[in-house]
Amino acid sequence: MGKSQPENSAAWRVSIIIIFIVSSFLNTKSMAQANQQIVRLAKIKVVPSQLEKYKAALQEQMATAIRLEPGVLTYYAMANKNDPANITILEIYADSTAYQQHINTPHFKKYKETVKEMVTSLELVDVNLIGAARKPGI
Repeated sequence: MGKSQPENSAAWRVSIIIIFIVSSFLNTKSMAQANQQIVRLAKIKVVPSQLEKYKAALQEQMATAIRLEPGVLTYYAMANKNDPANITILEIYADSTAYQQHINTPHFKKYKETVKEMVTSLELVDVNLIGAARKPGI
């Protein structure tokens, strides 16, 4: 059976938000550079009773990666308003080498080990940037 209207509507809103964030991050001068970037959505379902512990582990991993890894460019983690245990993370890496280096770092391995019993499902979706626009100065 297909998804109900509210589920489709929520998925559509998340997609629009993600497109806006990617558009805000990149400008037209960097579109050529964007072709080499890895842009990925991580769709994660967390055990609701573990949500606060999961968010703490995620925040630590993201902050460490941004601080230590030049090839990790952006993370935006978002929770579904109607179901906060459904999390979508927009991840942008400089290129495939940066991504491979990232998943082999001690802090990423620590994150994966910490959350392994908290996460019930993970879907990684690679996406292509097809356009970008943003207000000047933002």
